[in-house]
Amino acid sequence: MTTPVLPPGWAPGDPAYRRITLALFLAGLATFALVYCTQPLLPLLADAFDITPAASTLSLSVTTMAMGVALLVFGPLSDAVGRLALMRITLLIAALIAVASAFAPSWWLLLTLRAALGFAVAGLPAVATAYLREEIHPDWATSATGLYIGGTAIGGMSGRLITGLLAQDFGWRVALGGIGVMSVVIAIGLGVLLPSARRFTPTPLRHGDLLDNARRMVFDRGLLTLYAIGFCAMGAFVAAFNGLSFRLAAPPFDLAVGTASLVFVTYLIGSFSSPWAGRLASRYGFRRVVPAALTIFAAGVALTLVPDLTFVVIGVGVITFGFFAAHGTTSGWVTARAANKGRGTGLTGSLYLTFYYAGSSVCGAVAGTAWSLGGWAAVAGLAGSLVAVALLLALSMRRVQLVPAHDYDQPPP
Repeated sequence: MTTPVLPPGWAPGDPAYRRITLALFLAGLATFALVYCTQPLLPLLADAFDITPAASTLSLSVTTMAMGVALLVFGPLSDAVGRLALMRITLLIAALIAVASAFAPSWWLLLTLRAALGFAVAGLPAVATAYLREEIHPDWATSATGLYIGGTAIGGMSGRLITGLLAQDFGWRVALGGIGVMSVVIAIGLGVLLPSARRFTPTPLRHGDLLDNARRMVFDRGLLTLYAIGFCAMGAFVAAFNGLSFRLAAPPFDLAVGTASLVFVTYLIGSFSSPWAGRLASRYGFRRVVPAALTIFAAGVALTLVPDLTFVVIGVGVITFGFFAAHGTTSGWVTARAANKGRGTGLTGSLYLTFYYAGSSVCGAVAGTAWSLGGWAAVAGLAGSLVAVALLLALSMRRVQLVPAHDYDQPPP
């Protein structure tokens, strides 16, 4: 049987390239605005429902935990049925759930809706990088992935900033509803902008094929190391920002929730650092760029220990720069290495993000306890330790065997 010849991937200058990058930039924005919109509201939720700081972090942890579970479903499913329909439908469902969460009458119902939102919203990040790797020309796929990750950075900022500002004047319910409405509009735009897939080749959902893909993608030492880097980096990032919500509201800063949320403008730095690091990785190799990004991340954590608001804001900016540079390049490294090992990149991307969001769920919840026990010093210690582990793992990749053919583990010749 003759293998069909696929058309070349889209490149800059093609109208479809511009539509894809714009659509996924906006979709990344909506996805992570939906996920992280409760983070600046943690003190308000604790007061509104009479719960502890540690309990309030569950509004974020249950969302990311549900995402981790859903990623294991949507990734393999997308390998069989395609990426487009999953991205379009799941983002719209998640946005509608966000609108409904604004009317939750009890803490437990709010948590249930947040978990449902997490499951639905996983459809887009589960397949976005695999979709880009397929539809975009290989010379530009890493840069396009970096742009998508940049959209997630602005989404994280928007979710925190918009909800913080709305909550200060109108309360947390209006804040959550506002994010939901914005995301509904973006979900509709995603359906209009994305062109039909041209290079997708389905992988049937057969038991033997799934097990074979799992063996290749789970038992590869390099991929396992990259999954662990995602767990530690994301855990450190969410732990720092969960603790920051309480630190800025407490003495000596005593900032109102809307004012405190302005610190999340630093997320704009992430929208730059991710695509920039992606370009550097294409030139110099992931093995050099990822450790450098994690070193910058660690320096930012150290800066926040200075008891001065200026140093805290600068430190948060450095953290954001380092984290998004590390995450953007690590996620691109995962899909590139997986593509060189064979079919089933949707499963690999899902496994990476499952570890990534497990880090968010576990370490984000632990951050609330760390704050209650030791204040910001304990939270910074937790985040710094996780970054140190991620850095050691990244350095260990130098001893991992490269994957042949179009290898992205090393700089091009």
